[in-house]
Amino acid sequence: MTRDEASRLISRYHDALNAHDVDTLTGFYSEDAVVVSPIFSTLTGRTAIRESFGNLFRLAPDYHVQPDPSLFIFEGARAADINTVRATYSEHLLGLAPTGHRIEYQIVRLVTFRGAEIVHEQRLYDLAAVLERLEKVRIDDELKVAGDIQRALLPRTHHRGAYFEAIGASRPSRSIGGDFFEYVDLPSGAFGFALGDVSGKGPAAALLAAMIQGMLSVGAELERSPSETLGQMNRALVRRRIEPRFATLVLGVLAPDGRFNYANAGHLPPLVVRRAGGIERLSTGGPLLGVFEDALFPGHRCQLRPGDTVVAFSDGVTEAPGEGDDLFGEERLLAAADAHRLSKPAVLVDALFGAVRAFSGEQAATDDVTITALQYL
Repeated sequence: MTRDEASRLISRYHDALNAHDVDTLTGFYSEDAVVVSPIFSTLTGRTAIRESFGNLFRLAPDYHVQPDPSLFIFEGARAADINTVRATYSEHLLGLAPTGHRIEYQIVRLVTFRGAEIVHEQRLYDLAAVLERLEKVRIDDELKVAGDIQRALLPRTHHRGAYFEAIGASRPSRSIGGDFFEYVDLPSGAFGFALGDVSGKGPAAALLAAMIQGMLSVGAELERSPSETLGQMNRALVRRRIEPRFATLVLGVLAPDGRFNYANAGHLPPLVVRRAGGIERLSTGGPLLGVFEDALFPGHRCQLRPGDTVVAFSDGVTEAPGEGDDLFGEERLLAAADAHRLSKPAVLVDALFGAVRAFSGEQAATDDVTITALQYL
């Protein structure tokens, strides 16, 4: 399938969706198709998918999508389709009572084709508009639901392959936060990982982080370089003009021979903790995501040796407050990392979180704290 063919197919899909044509919509999917949706969970097969569309149009009788063709991404057999949804929900949505108002939000659909049929689809929703219309008495319940959704979107904390081991953890300063991390097993056998931080806190930051995760998954799985992936994501964020739309992100790809290719969009430099001793800061990078449409994010490479570990972290680590005006800072982080340079990734991450907790004591966290460790075996 060419890009033009995929674009025309998706356009017909949008037409059927806006016409609430369940029969035509069902025909776009293969008999064994799988759809993953926060609203309808995991759907397998045409029968389940057909039923979900019927339920959607009953739940939102005026459901309508407005596509943005400039943000359509396609390569190989995969596509990312970004739309604005407008709908009035007549029943509870993700545990939230209906507001009686027509709401607007973004949806990202990550689609895999087999021939001219959809065989896999994952839907990611931006529910910030839903949150904005909740009454104050329902905010706590919604934040709990949003926190559950955000935690579900994060990858499993521990991931191990033939030549690497990775672990990550994130502790939001509120119910939900703007930090995120992602793992991607690439078709070539390489392993990709990312850690990012969206400007601001709370629901809007968390939901934009979820959207960026979806864009990141498509860009990485299409085997673009970290530099190219960040460039594509940056252009999408600038054109979309979502508030808050600024984010920092570091993206790296580890090959089986230990080559680590990475690009950085305004994020704190990751560390390479050498098993033989010493710590290197991967300090080269580009500007924030979402600021300048023509921004460049140069790619760089370093060579890992067996036992070396790449540690990425958010500014909630170095800016963790202590007594008075003192902050945890990078020097304490470097010391804690060096003291555990021979440790497994899980032990190293636990030690870094422990060092931050010991420093902060009873001081309340002012920002999300996220740490990942990727060790080359």
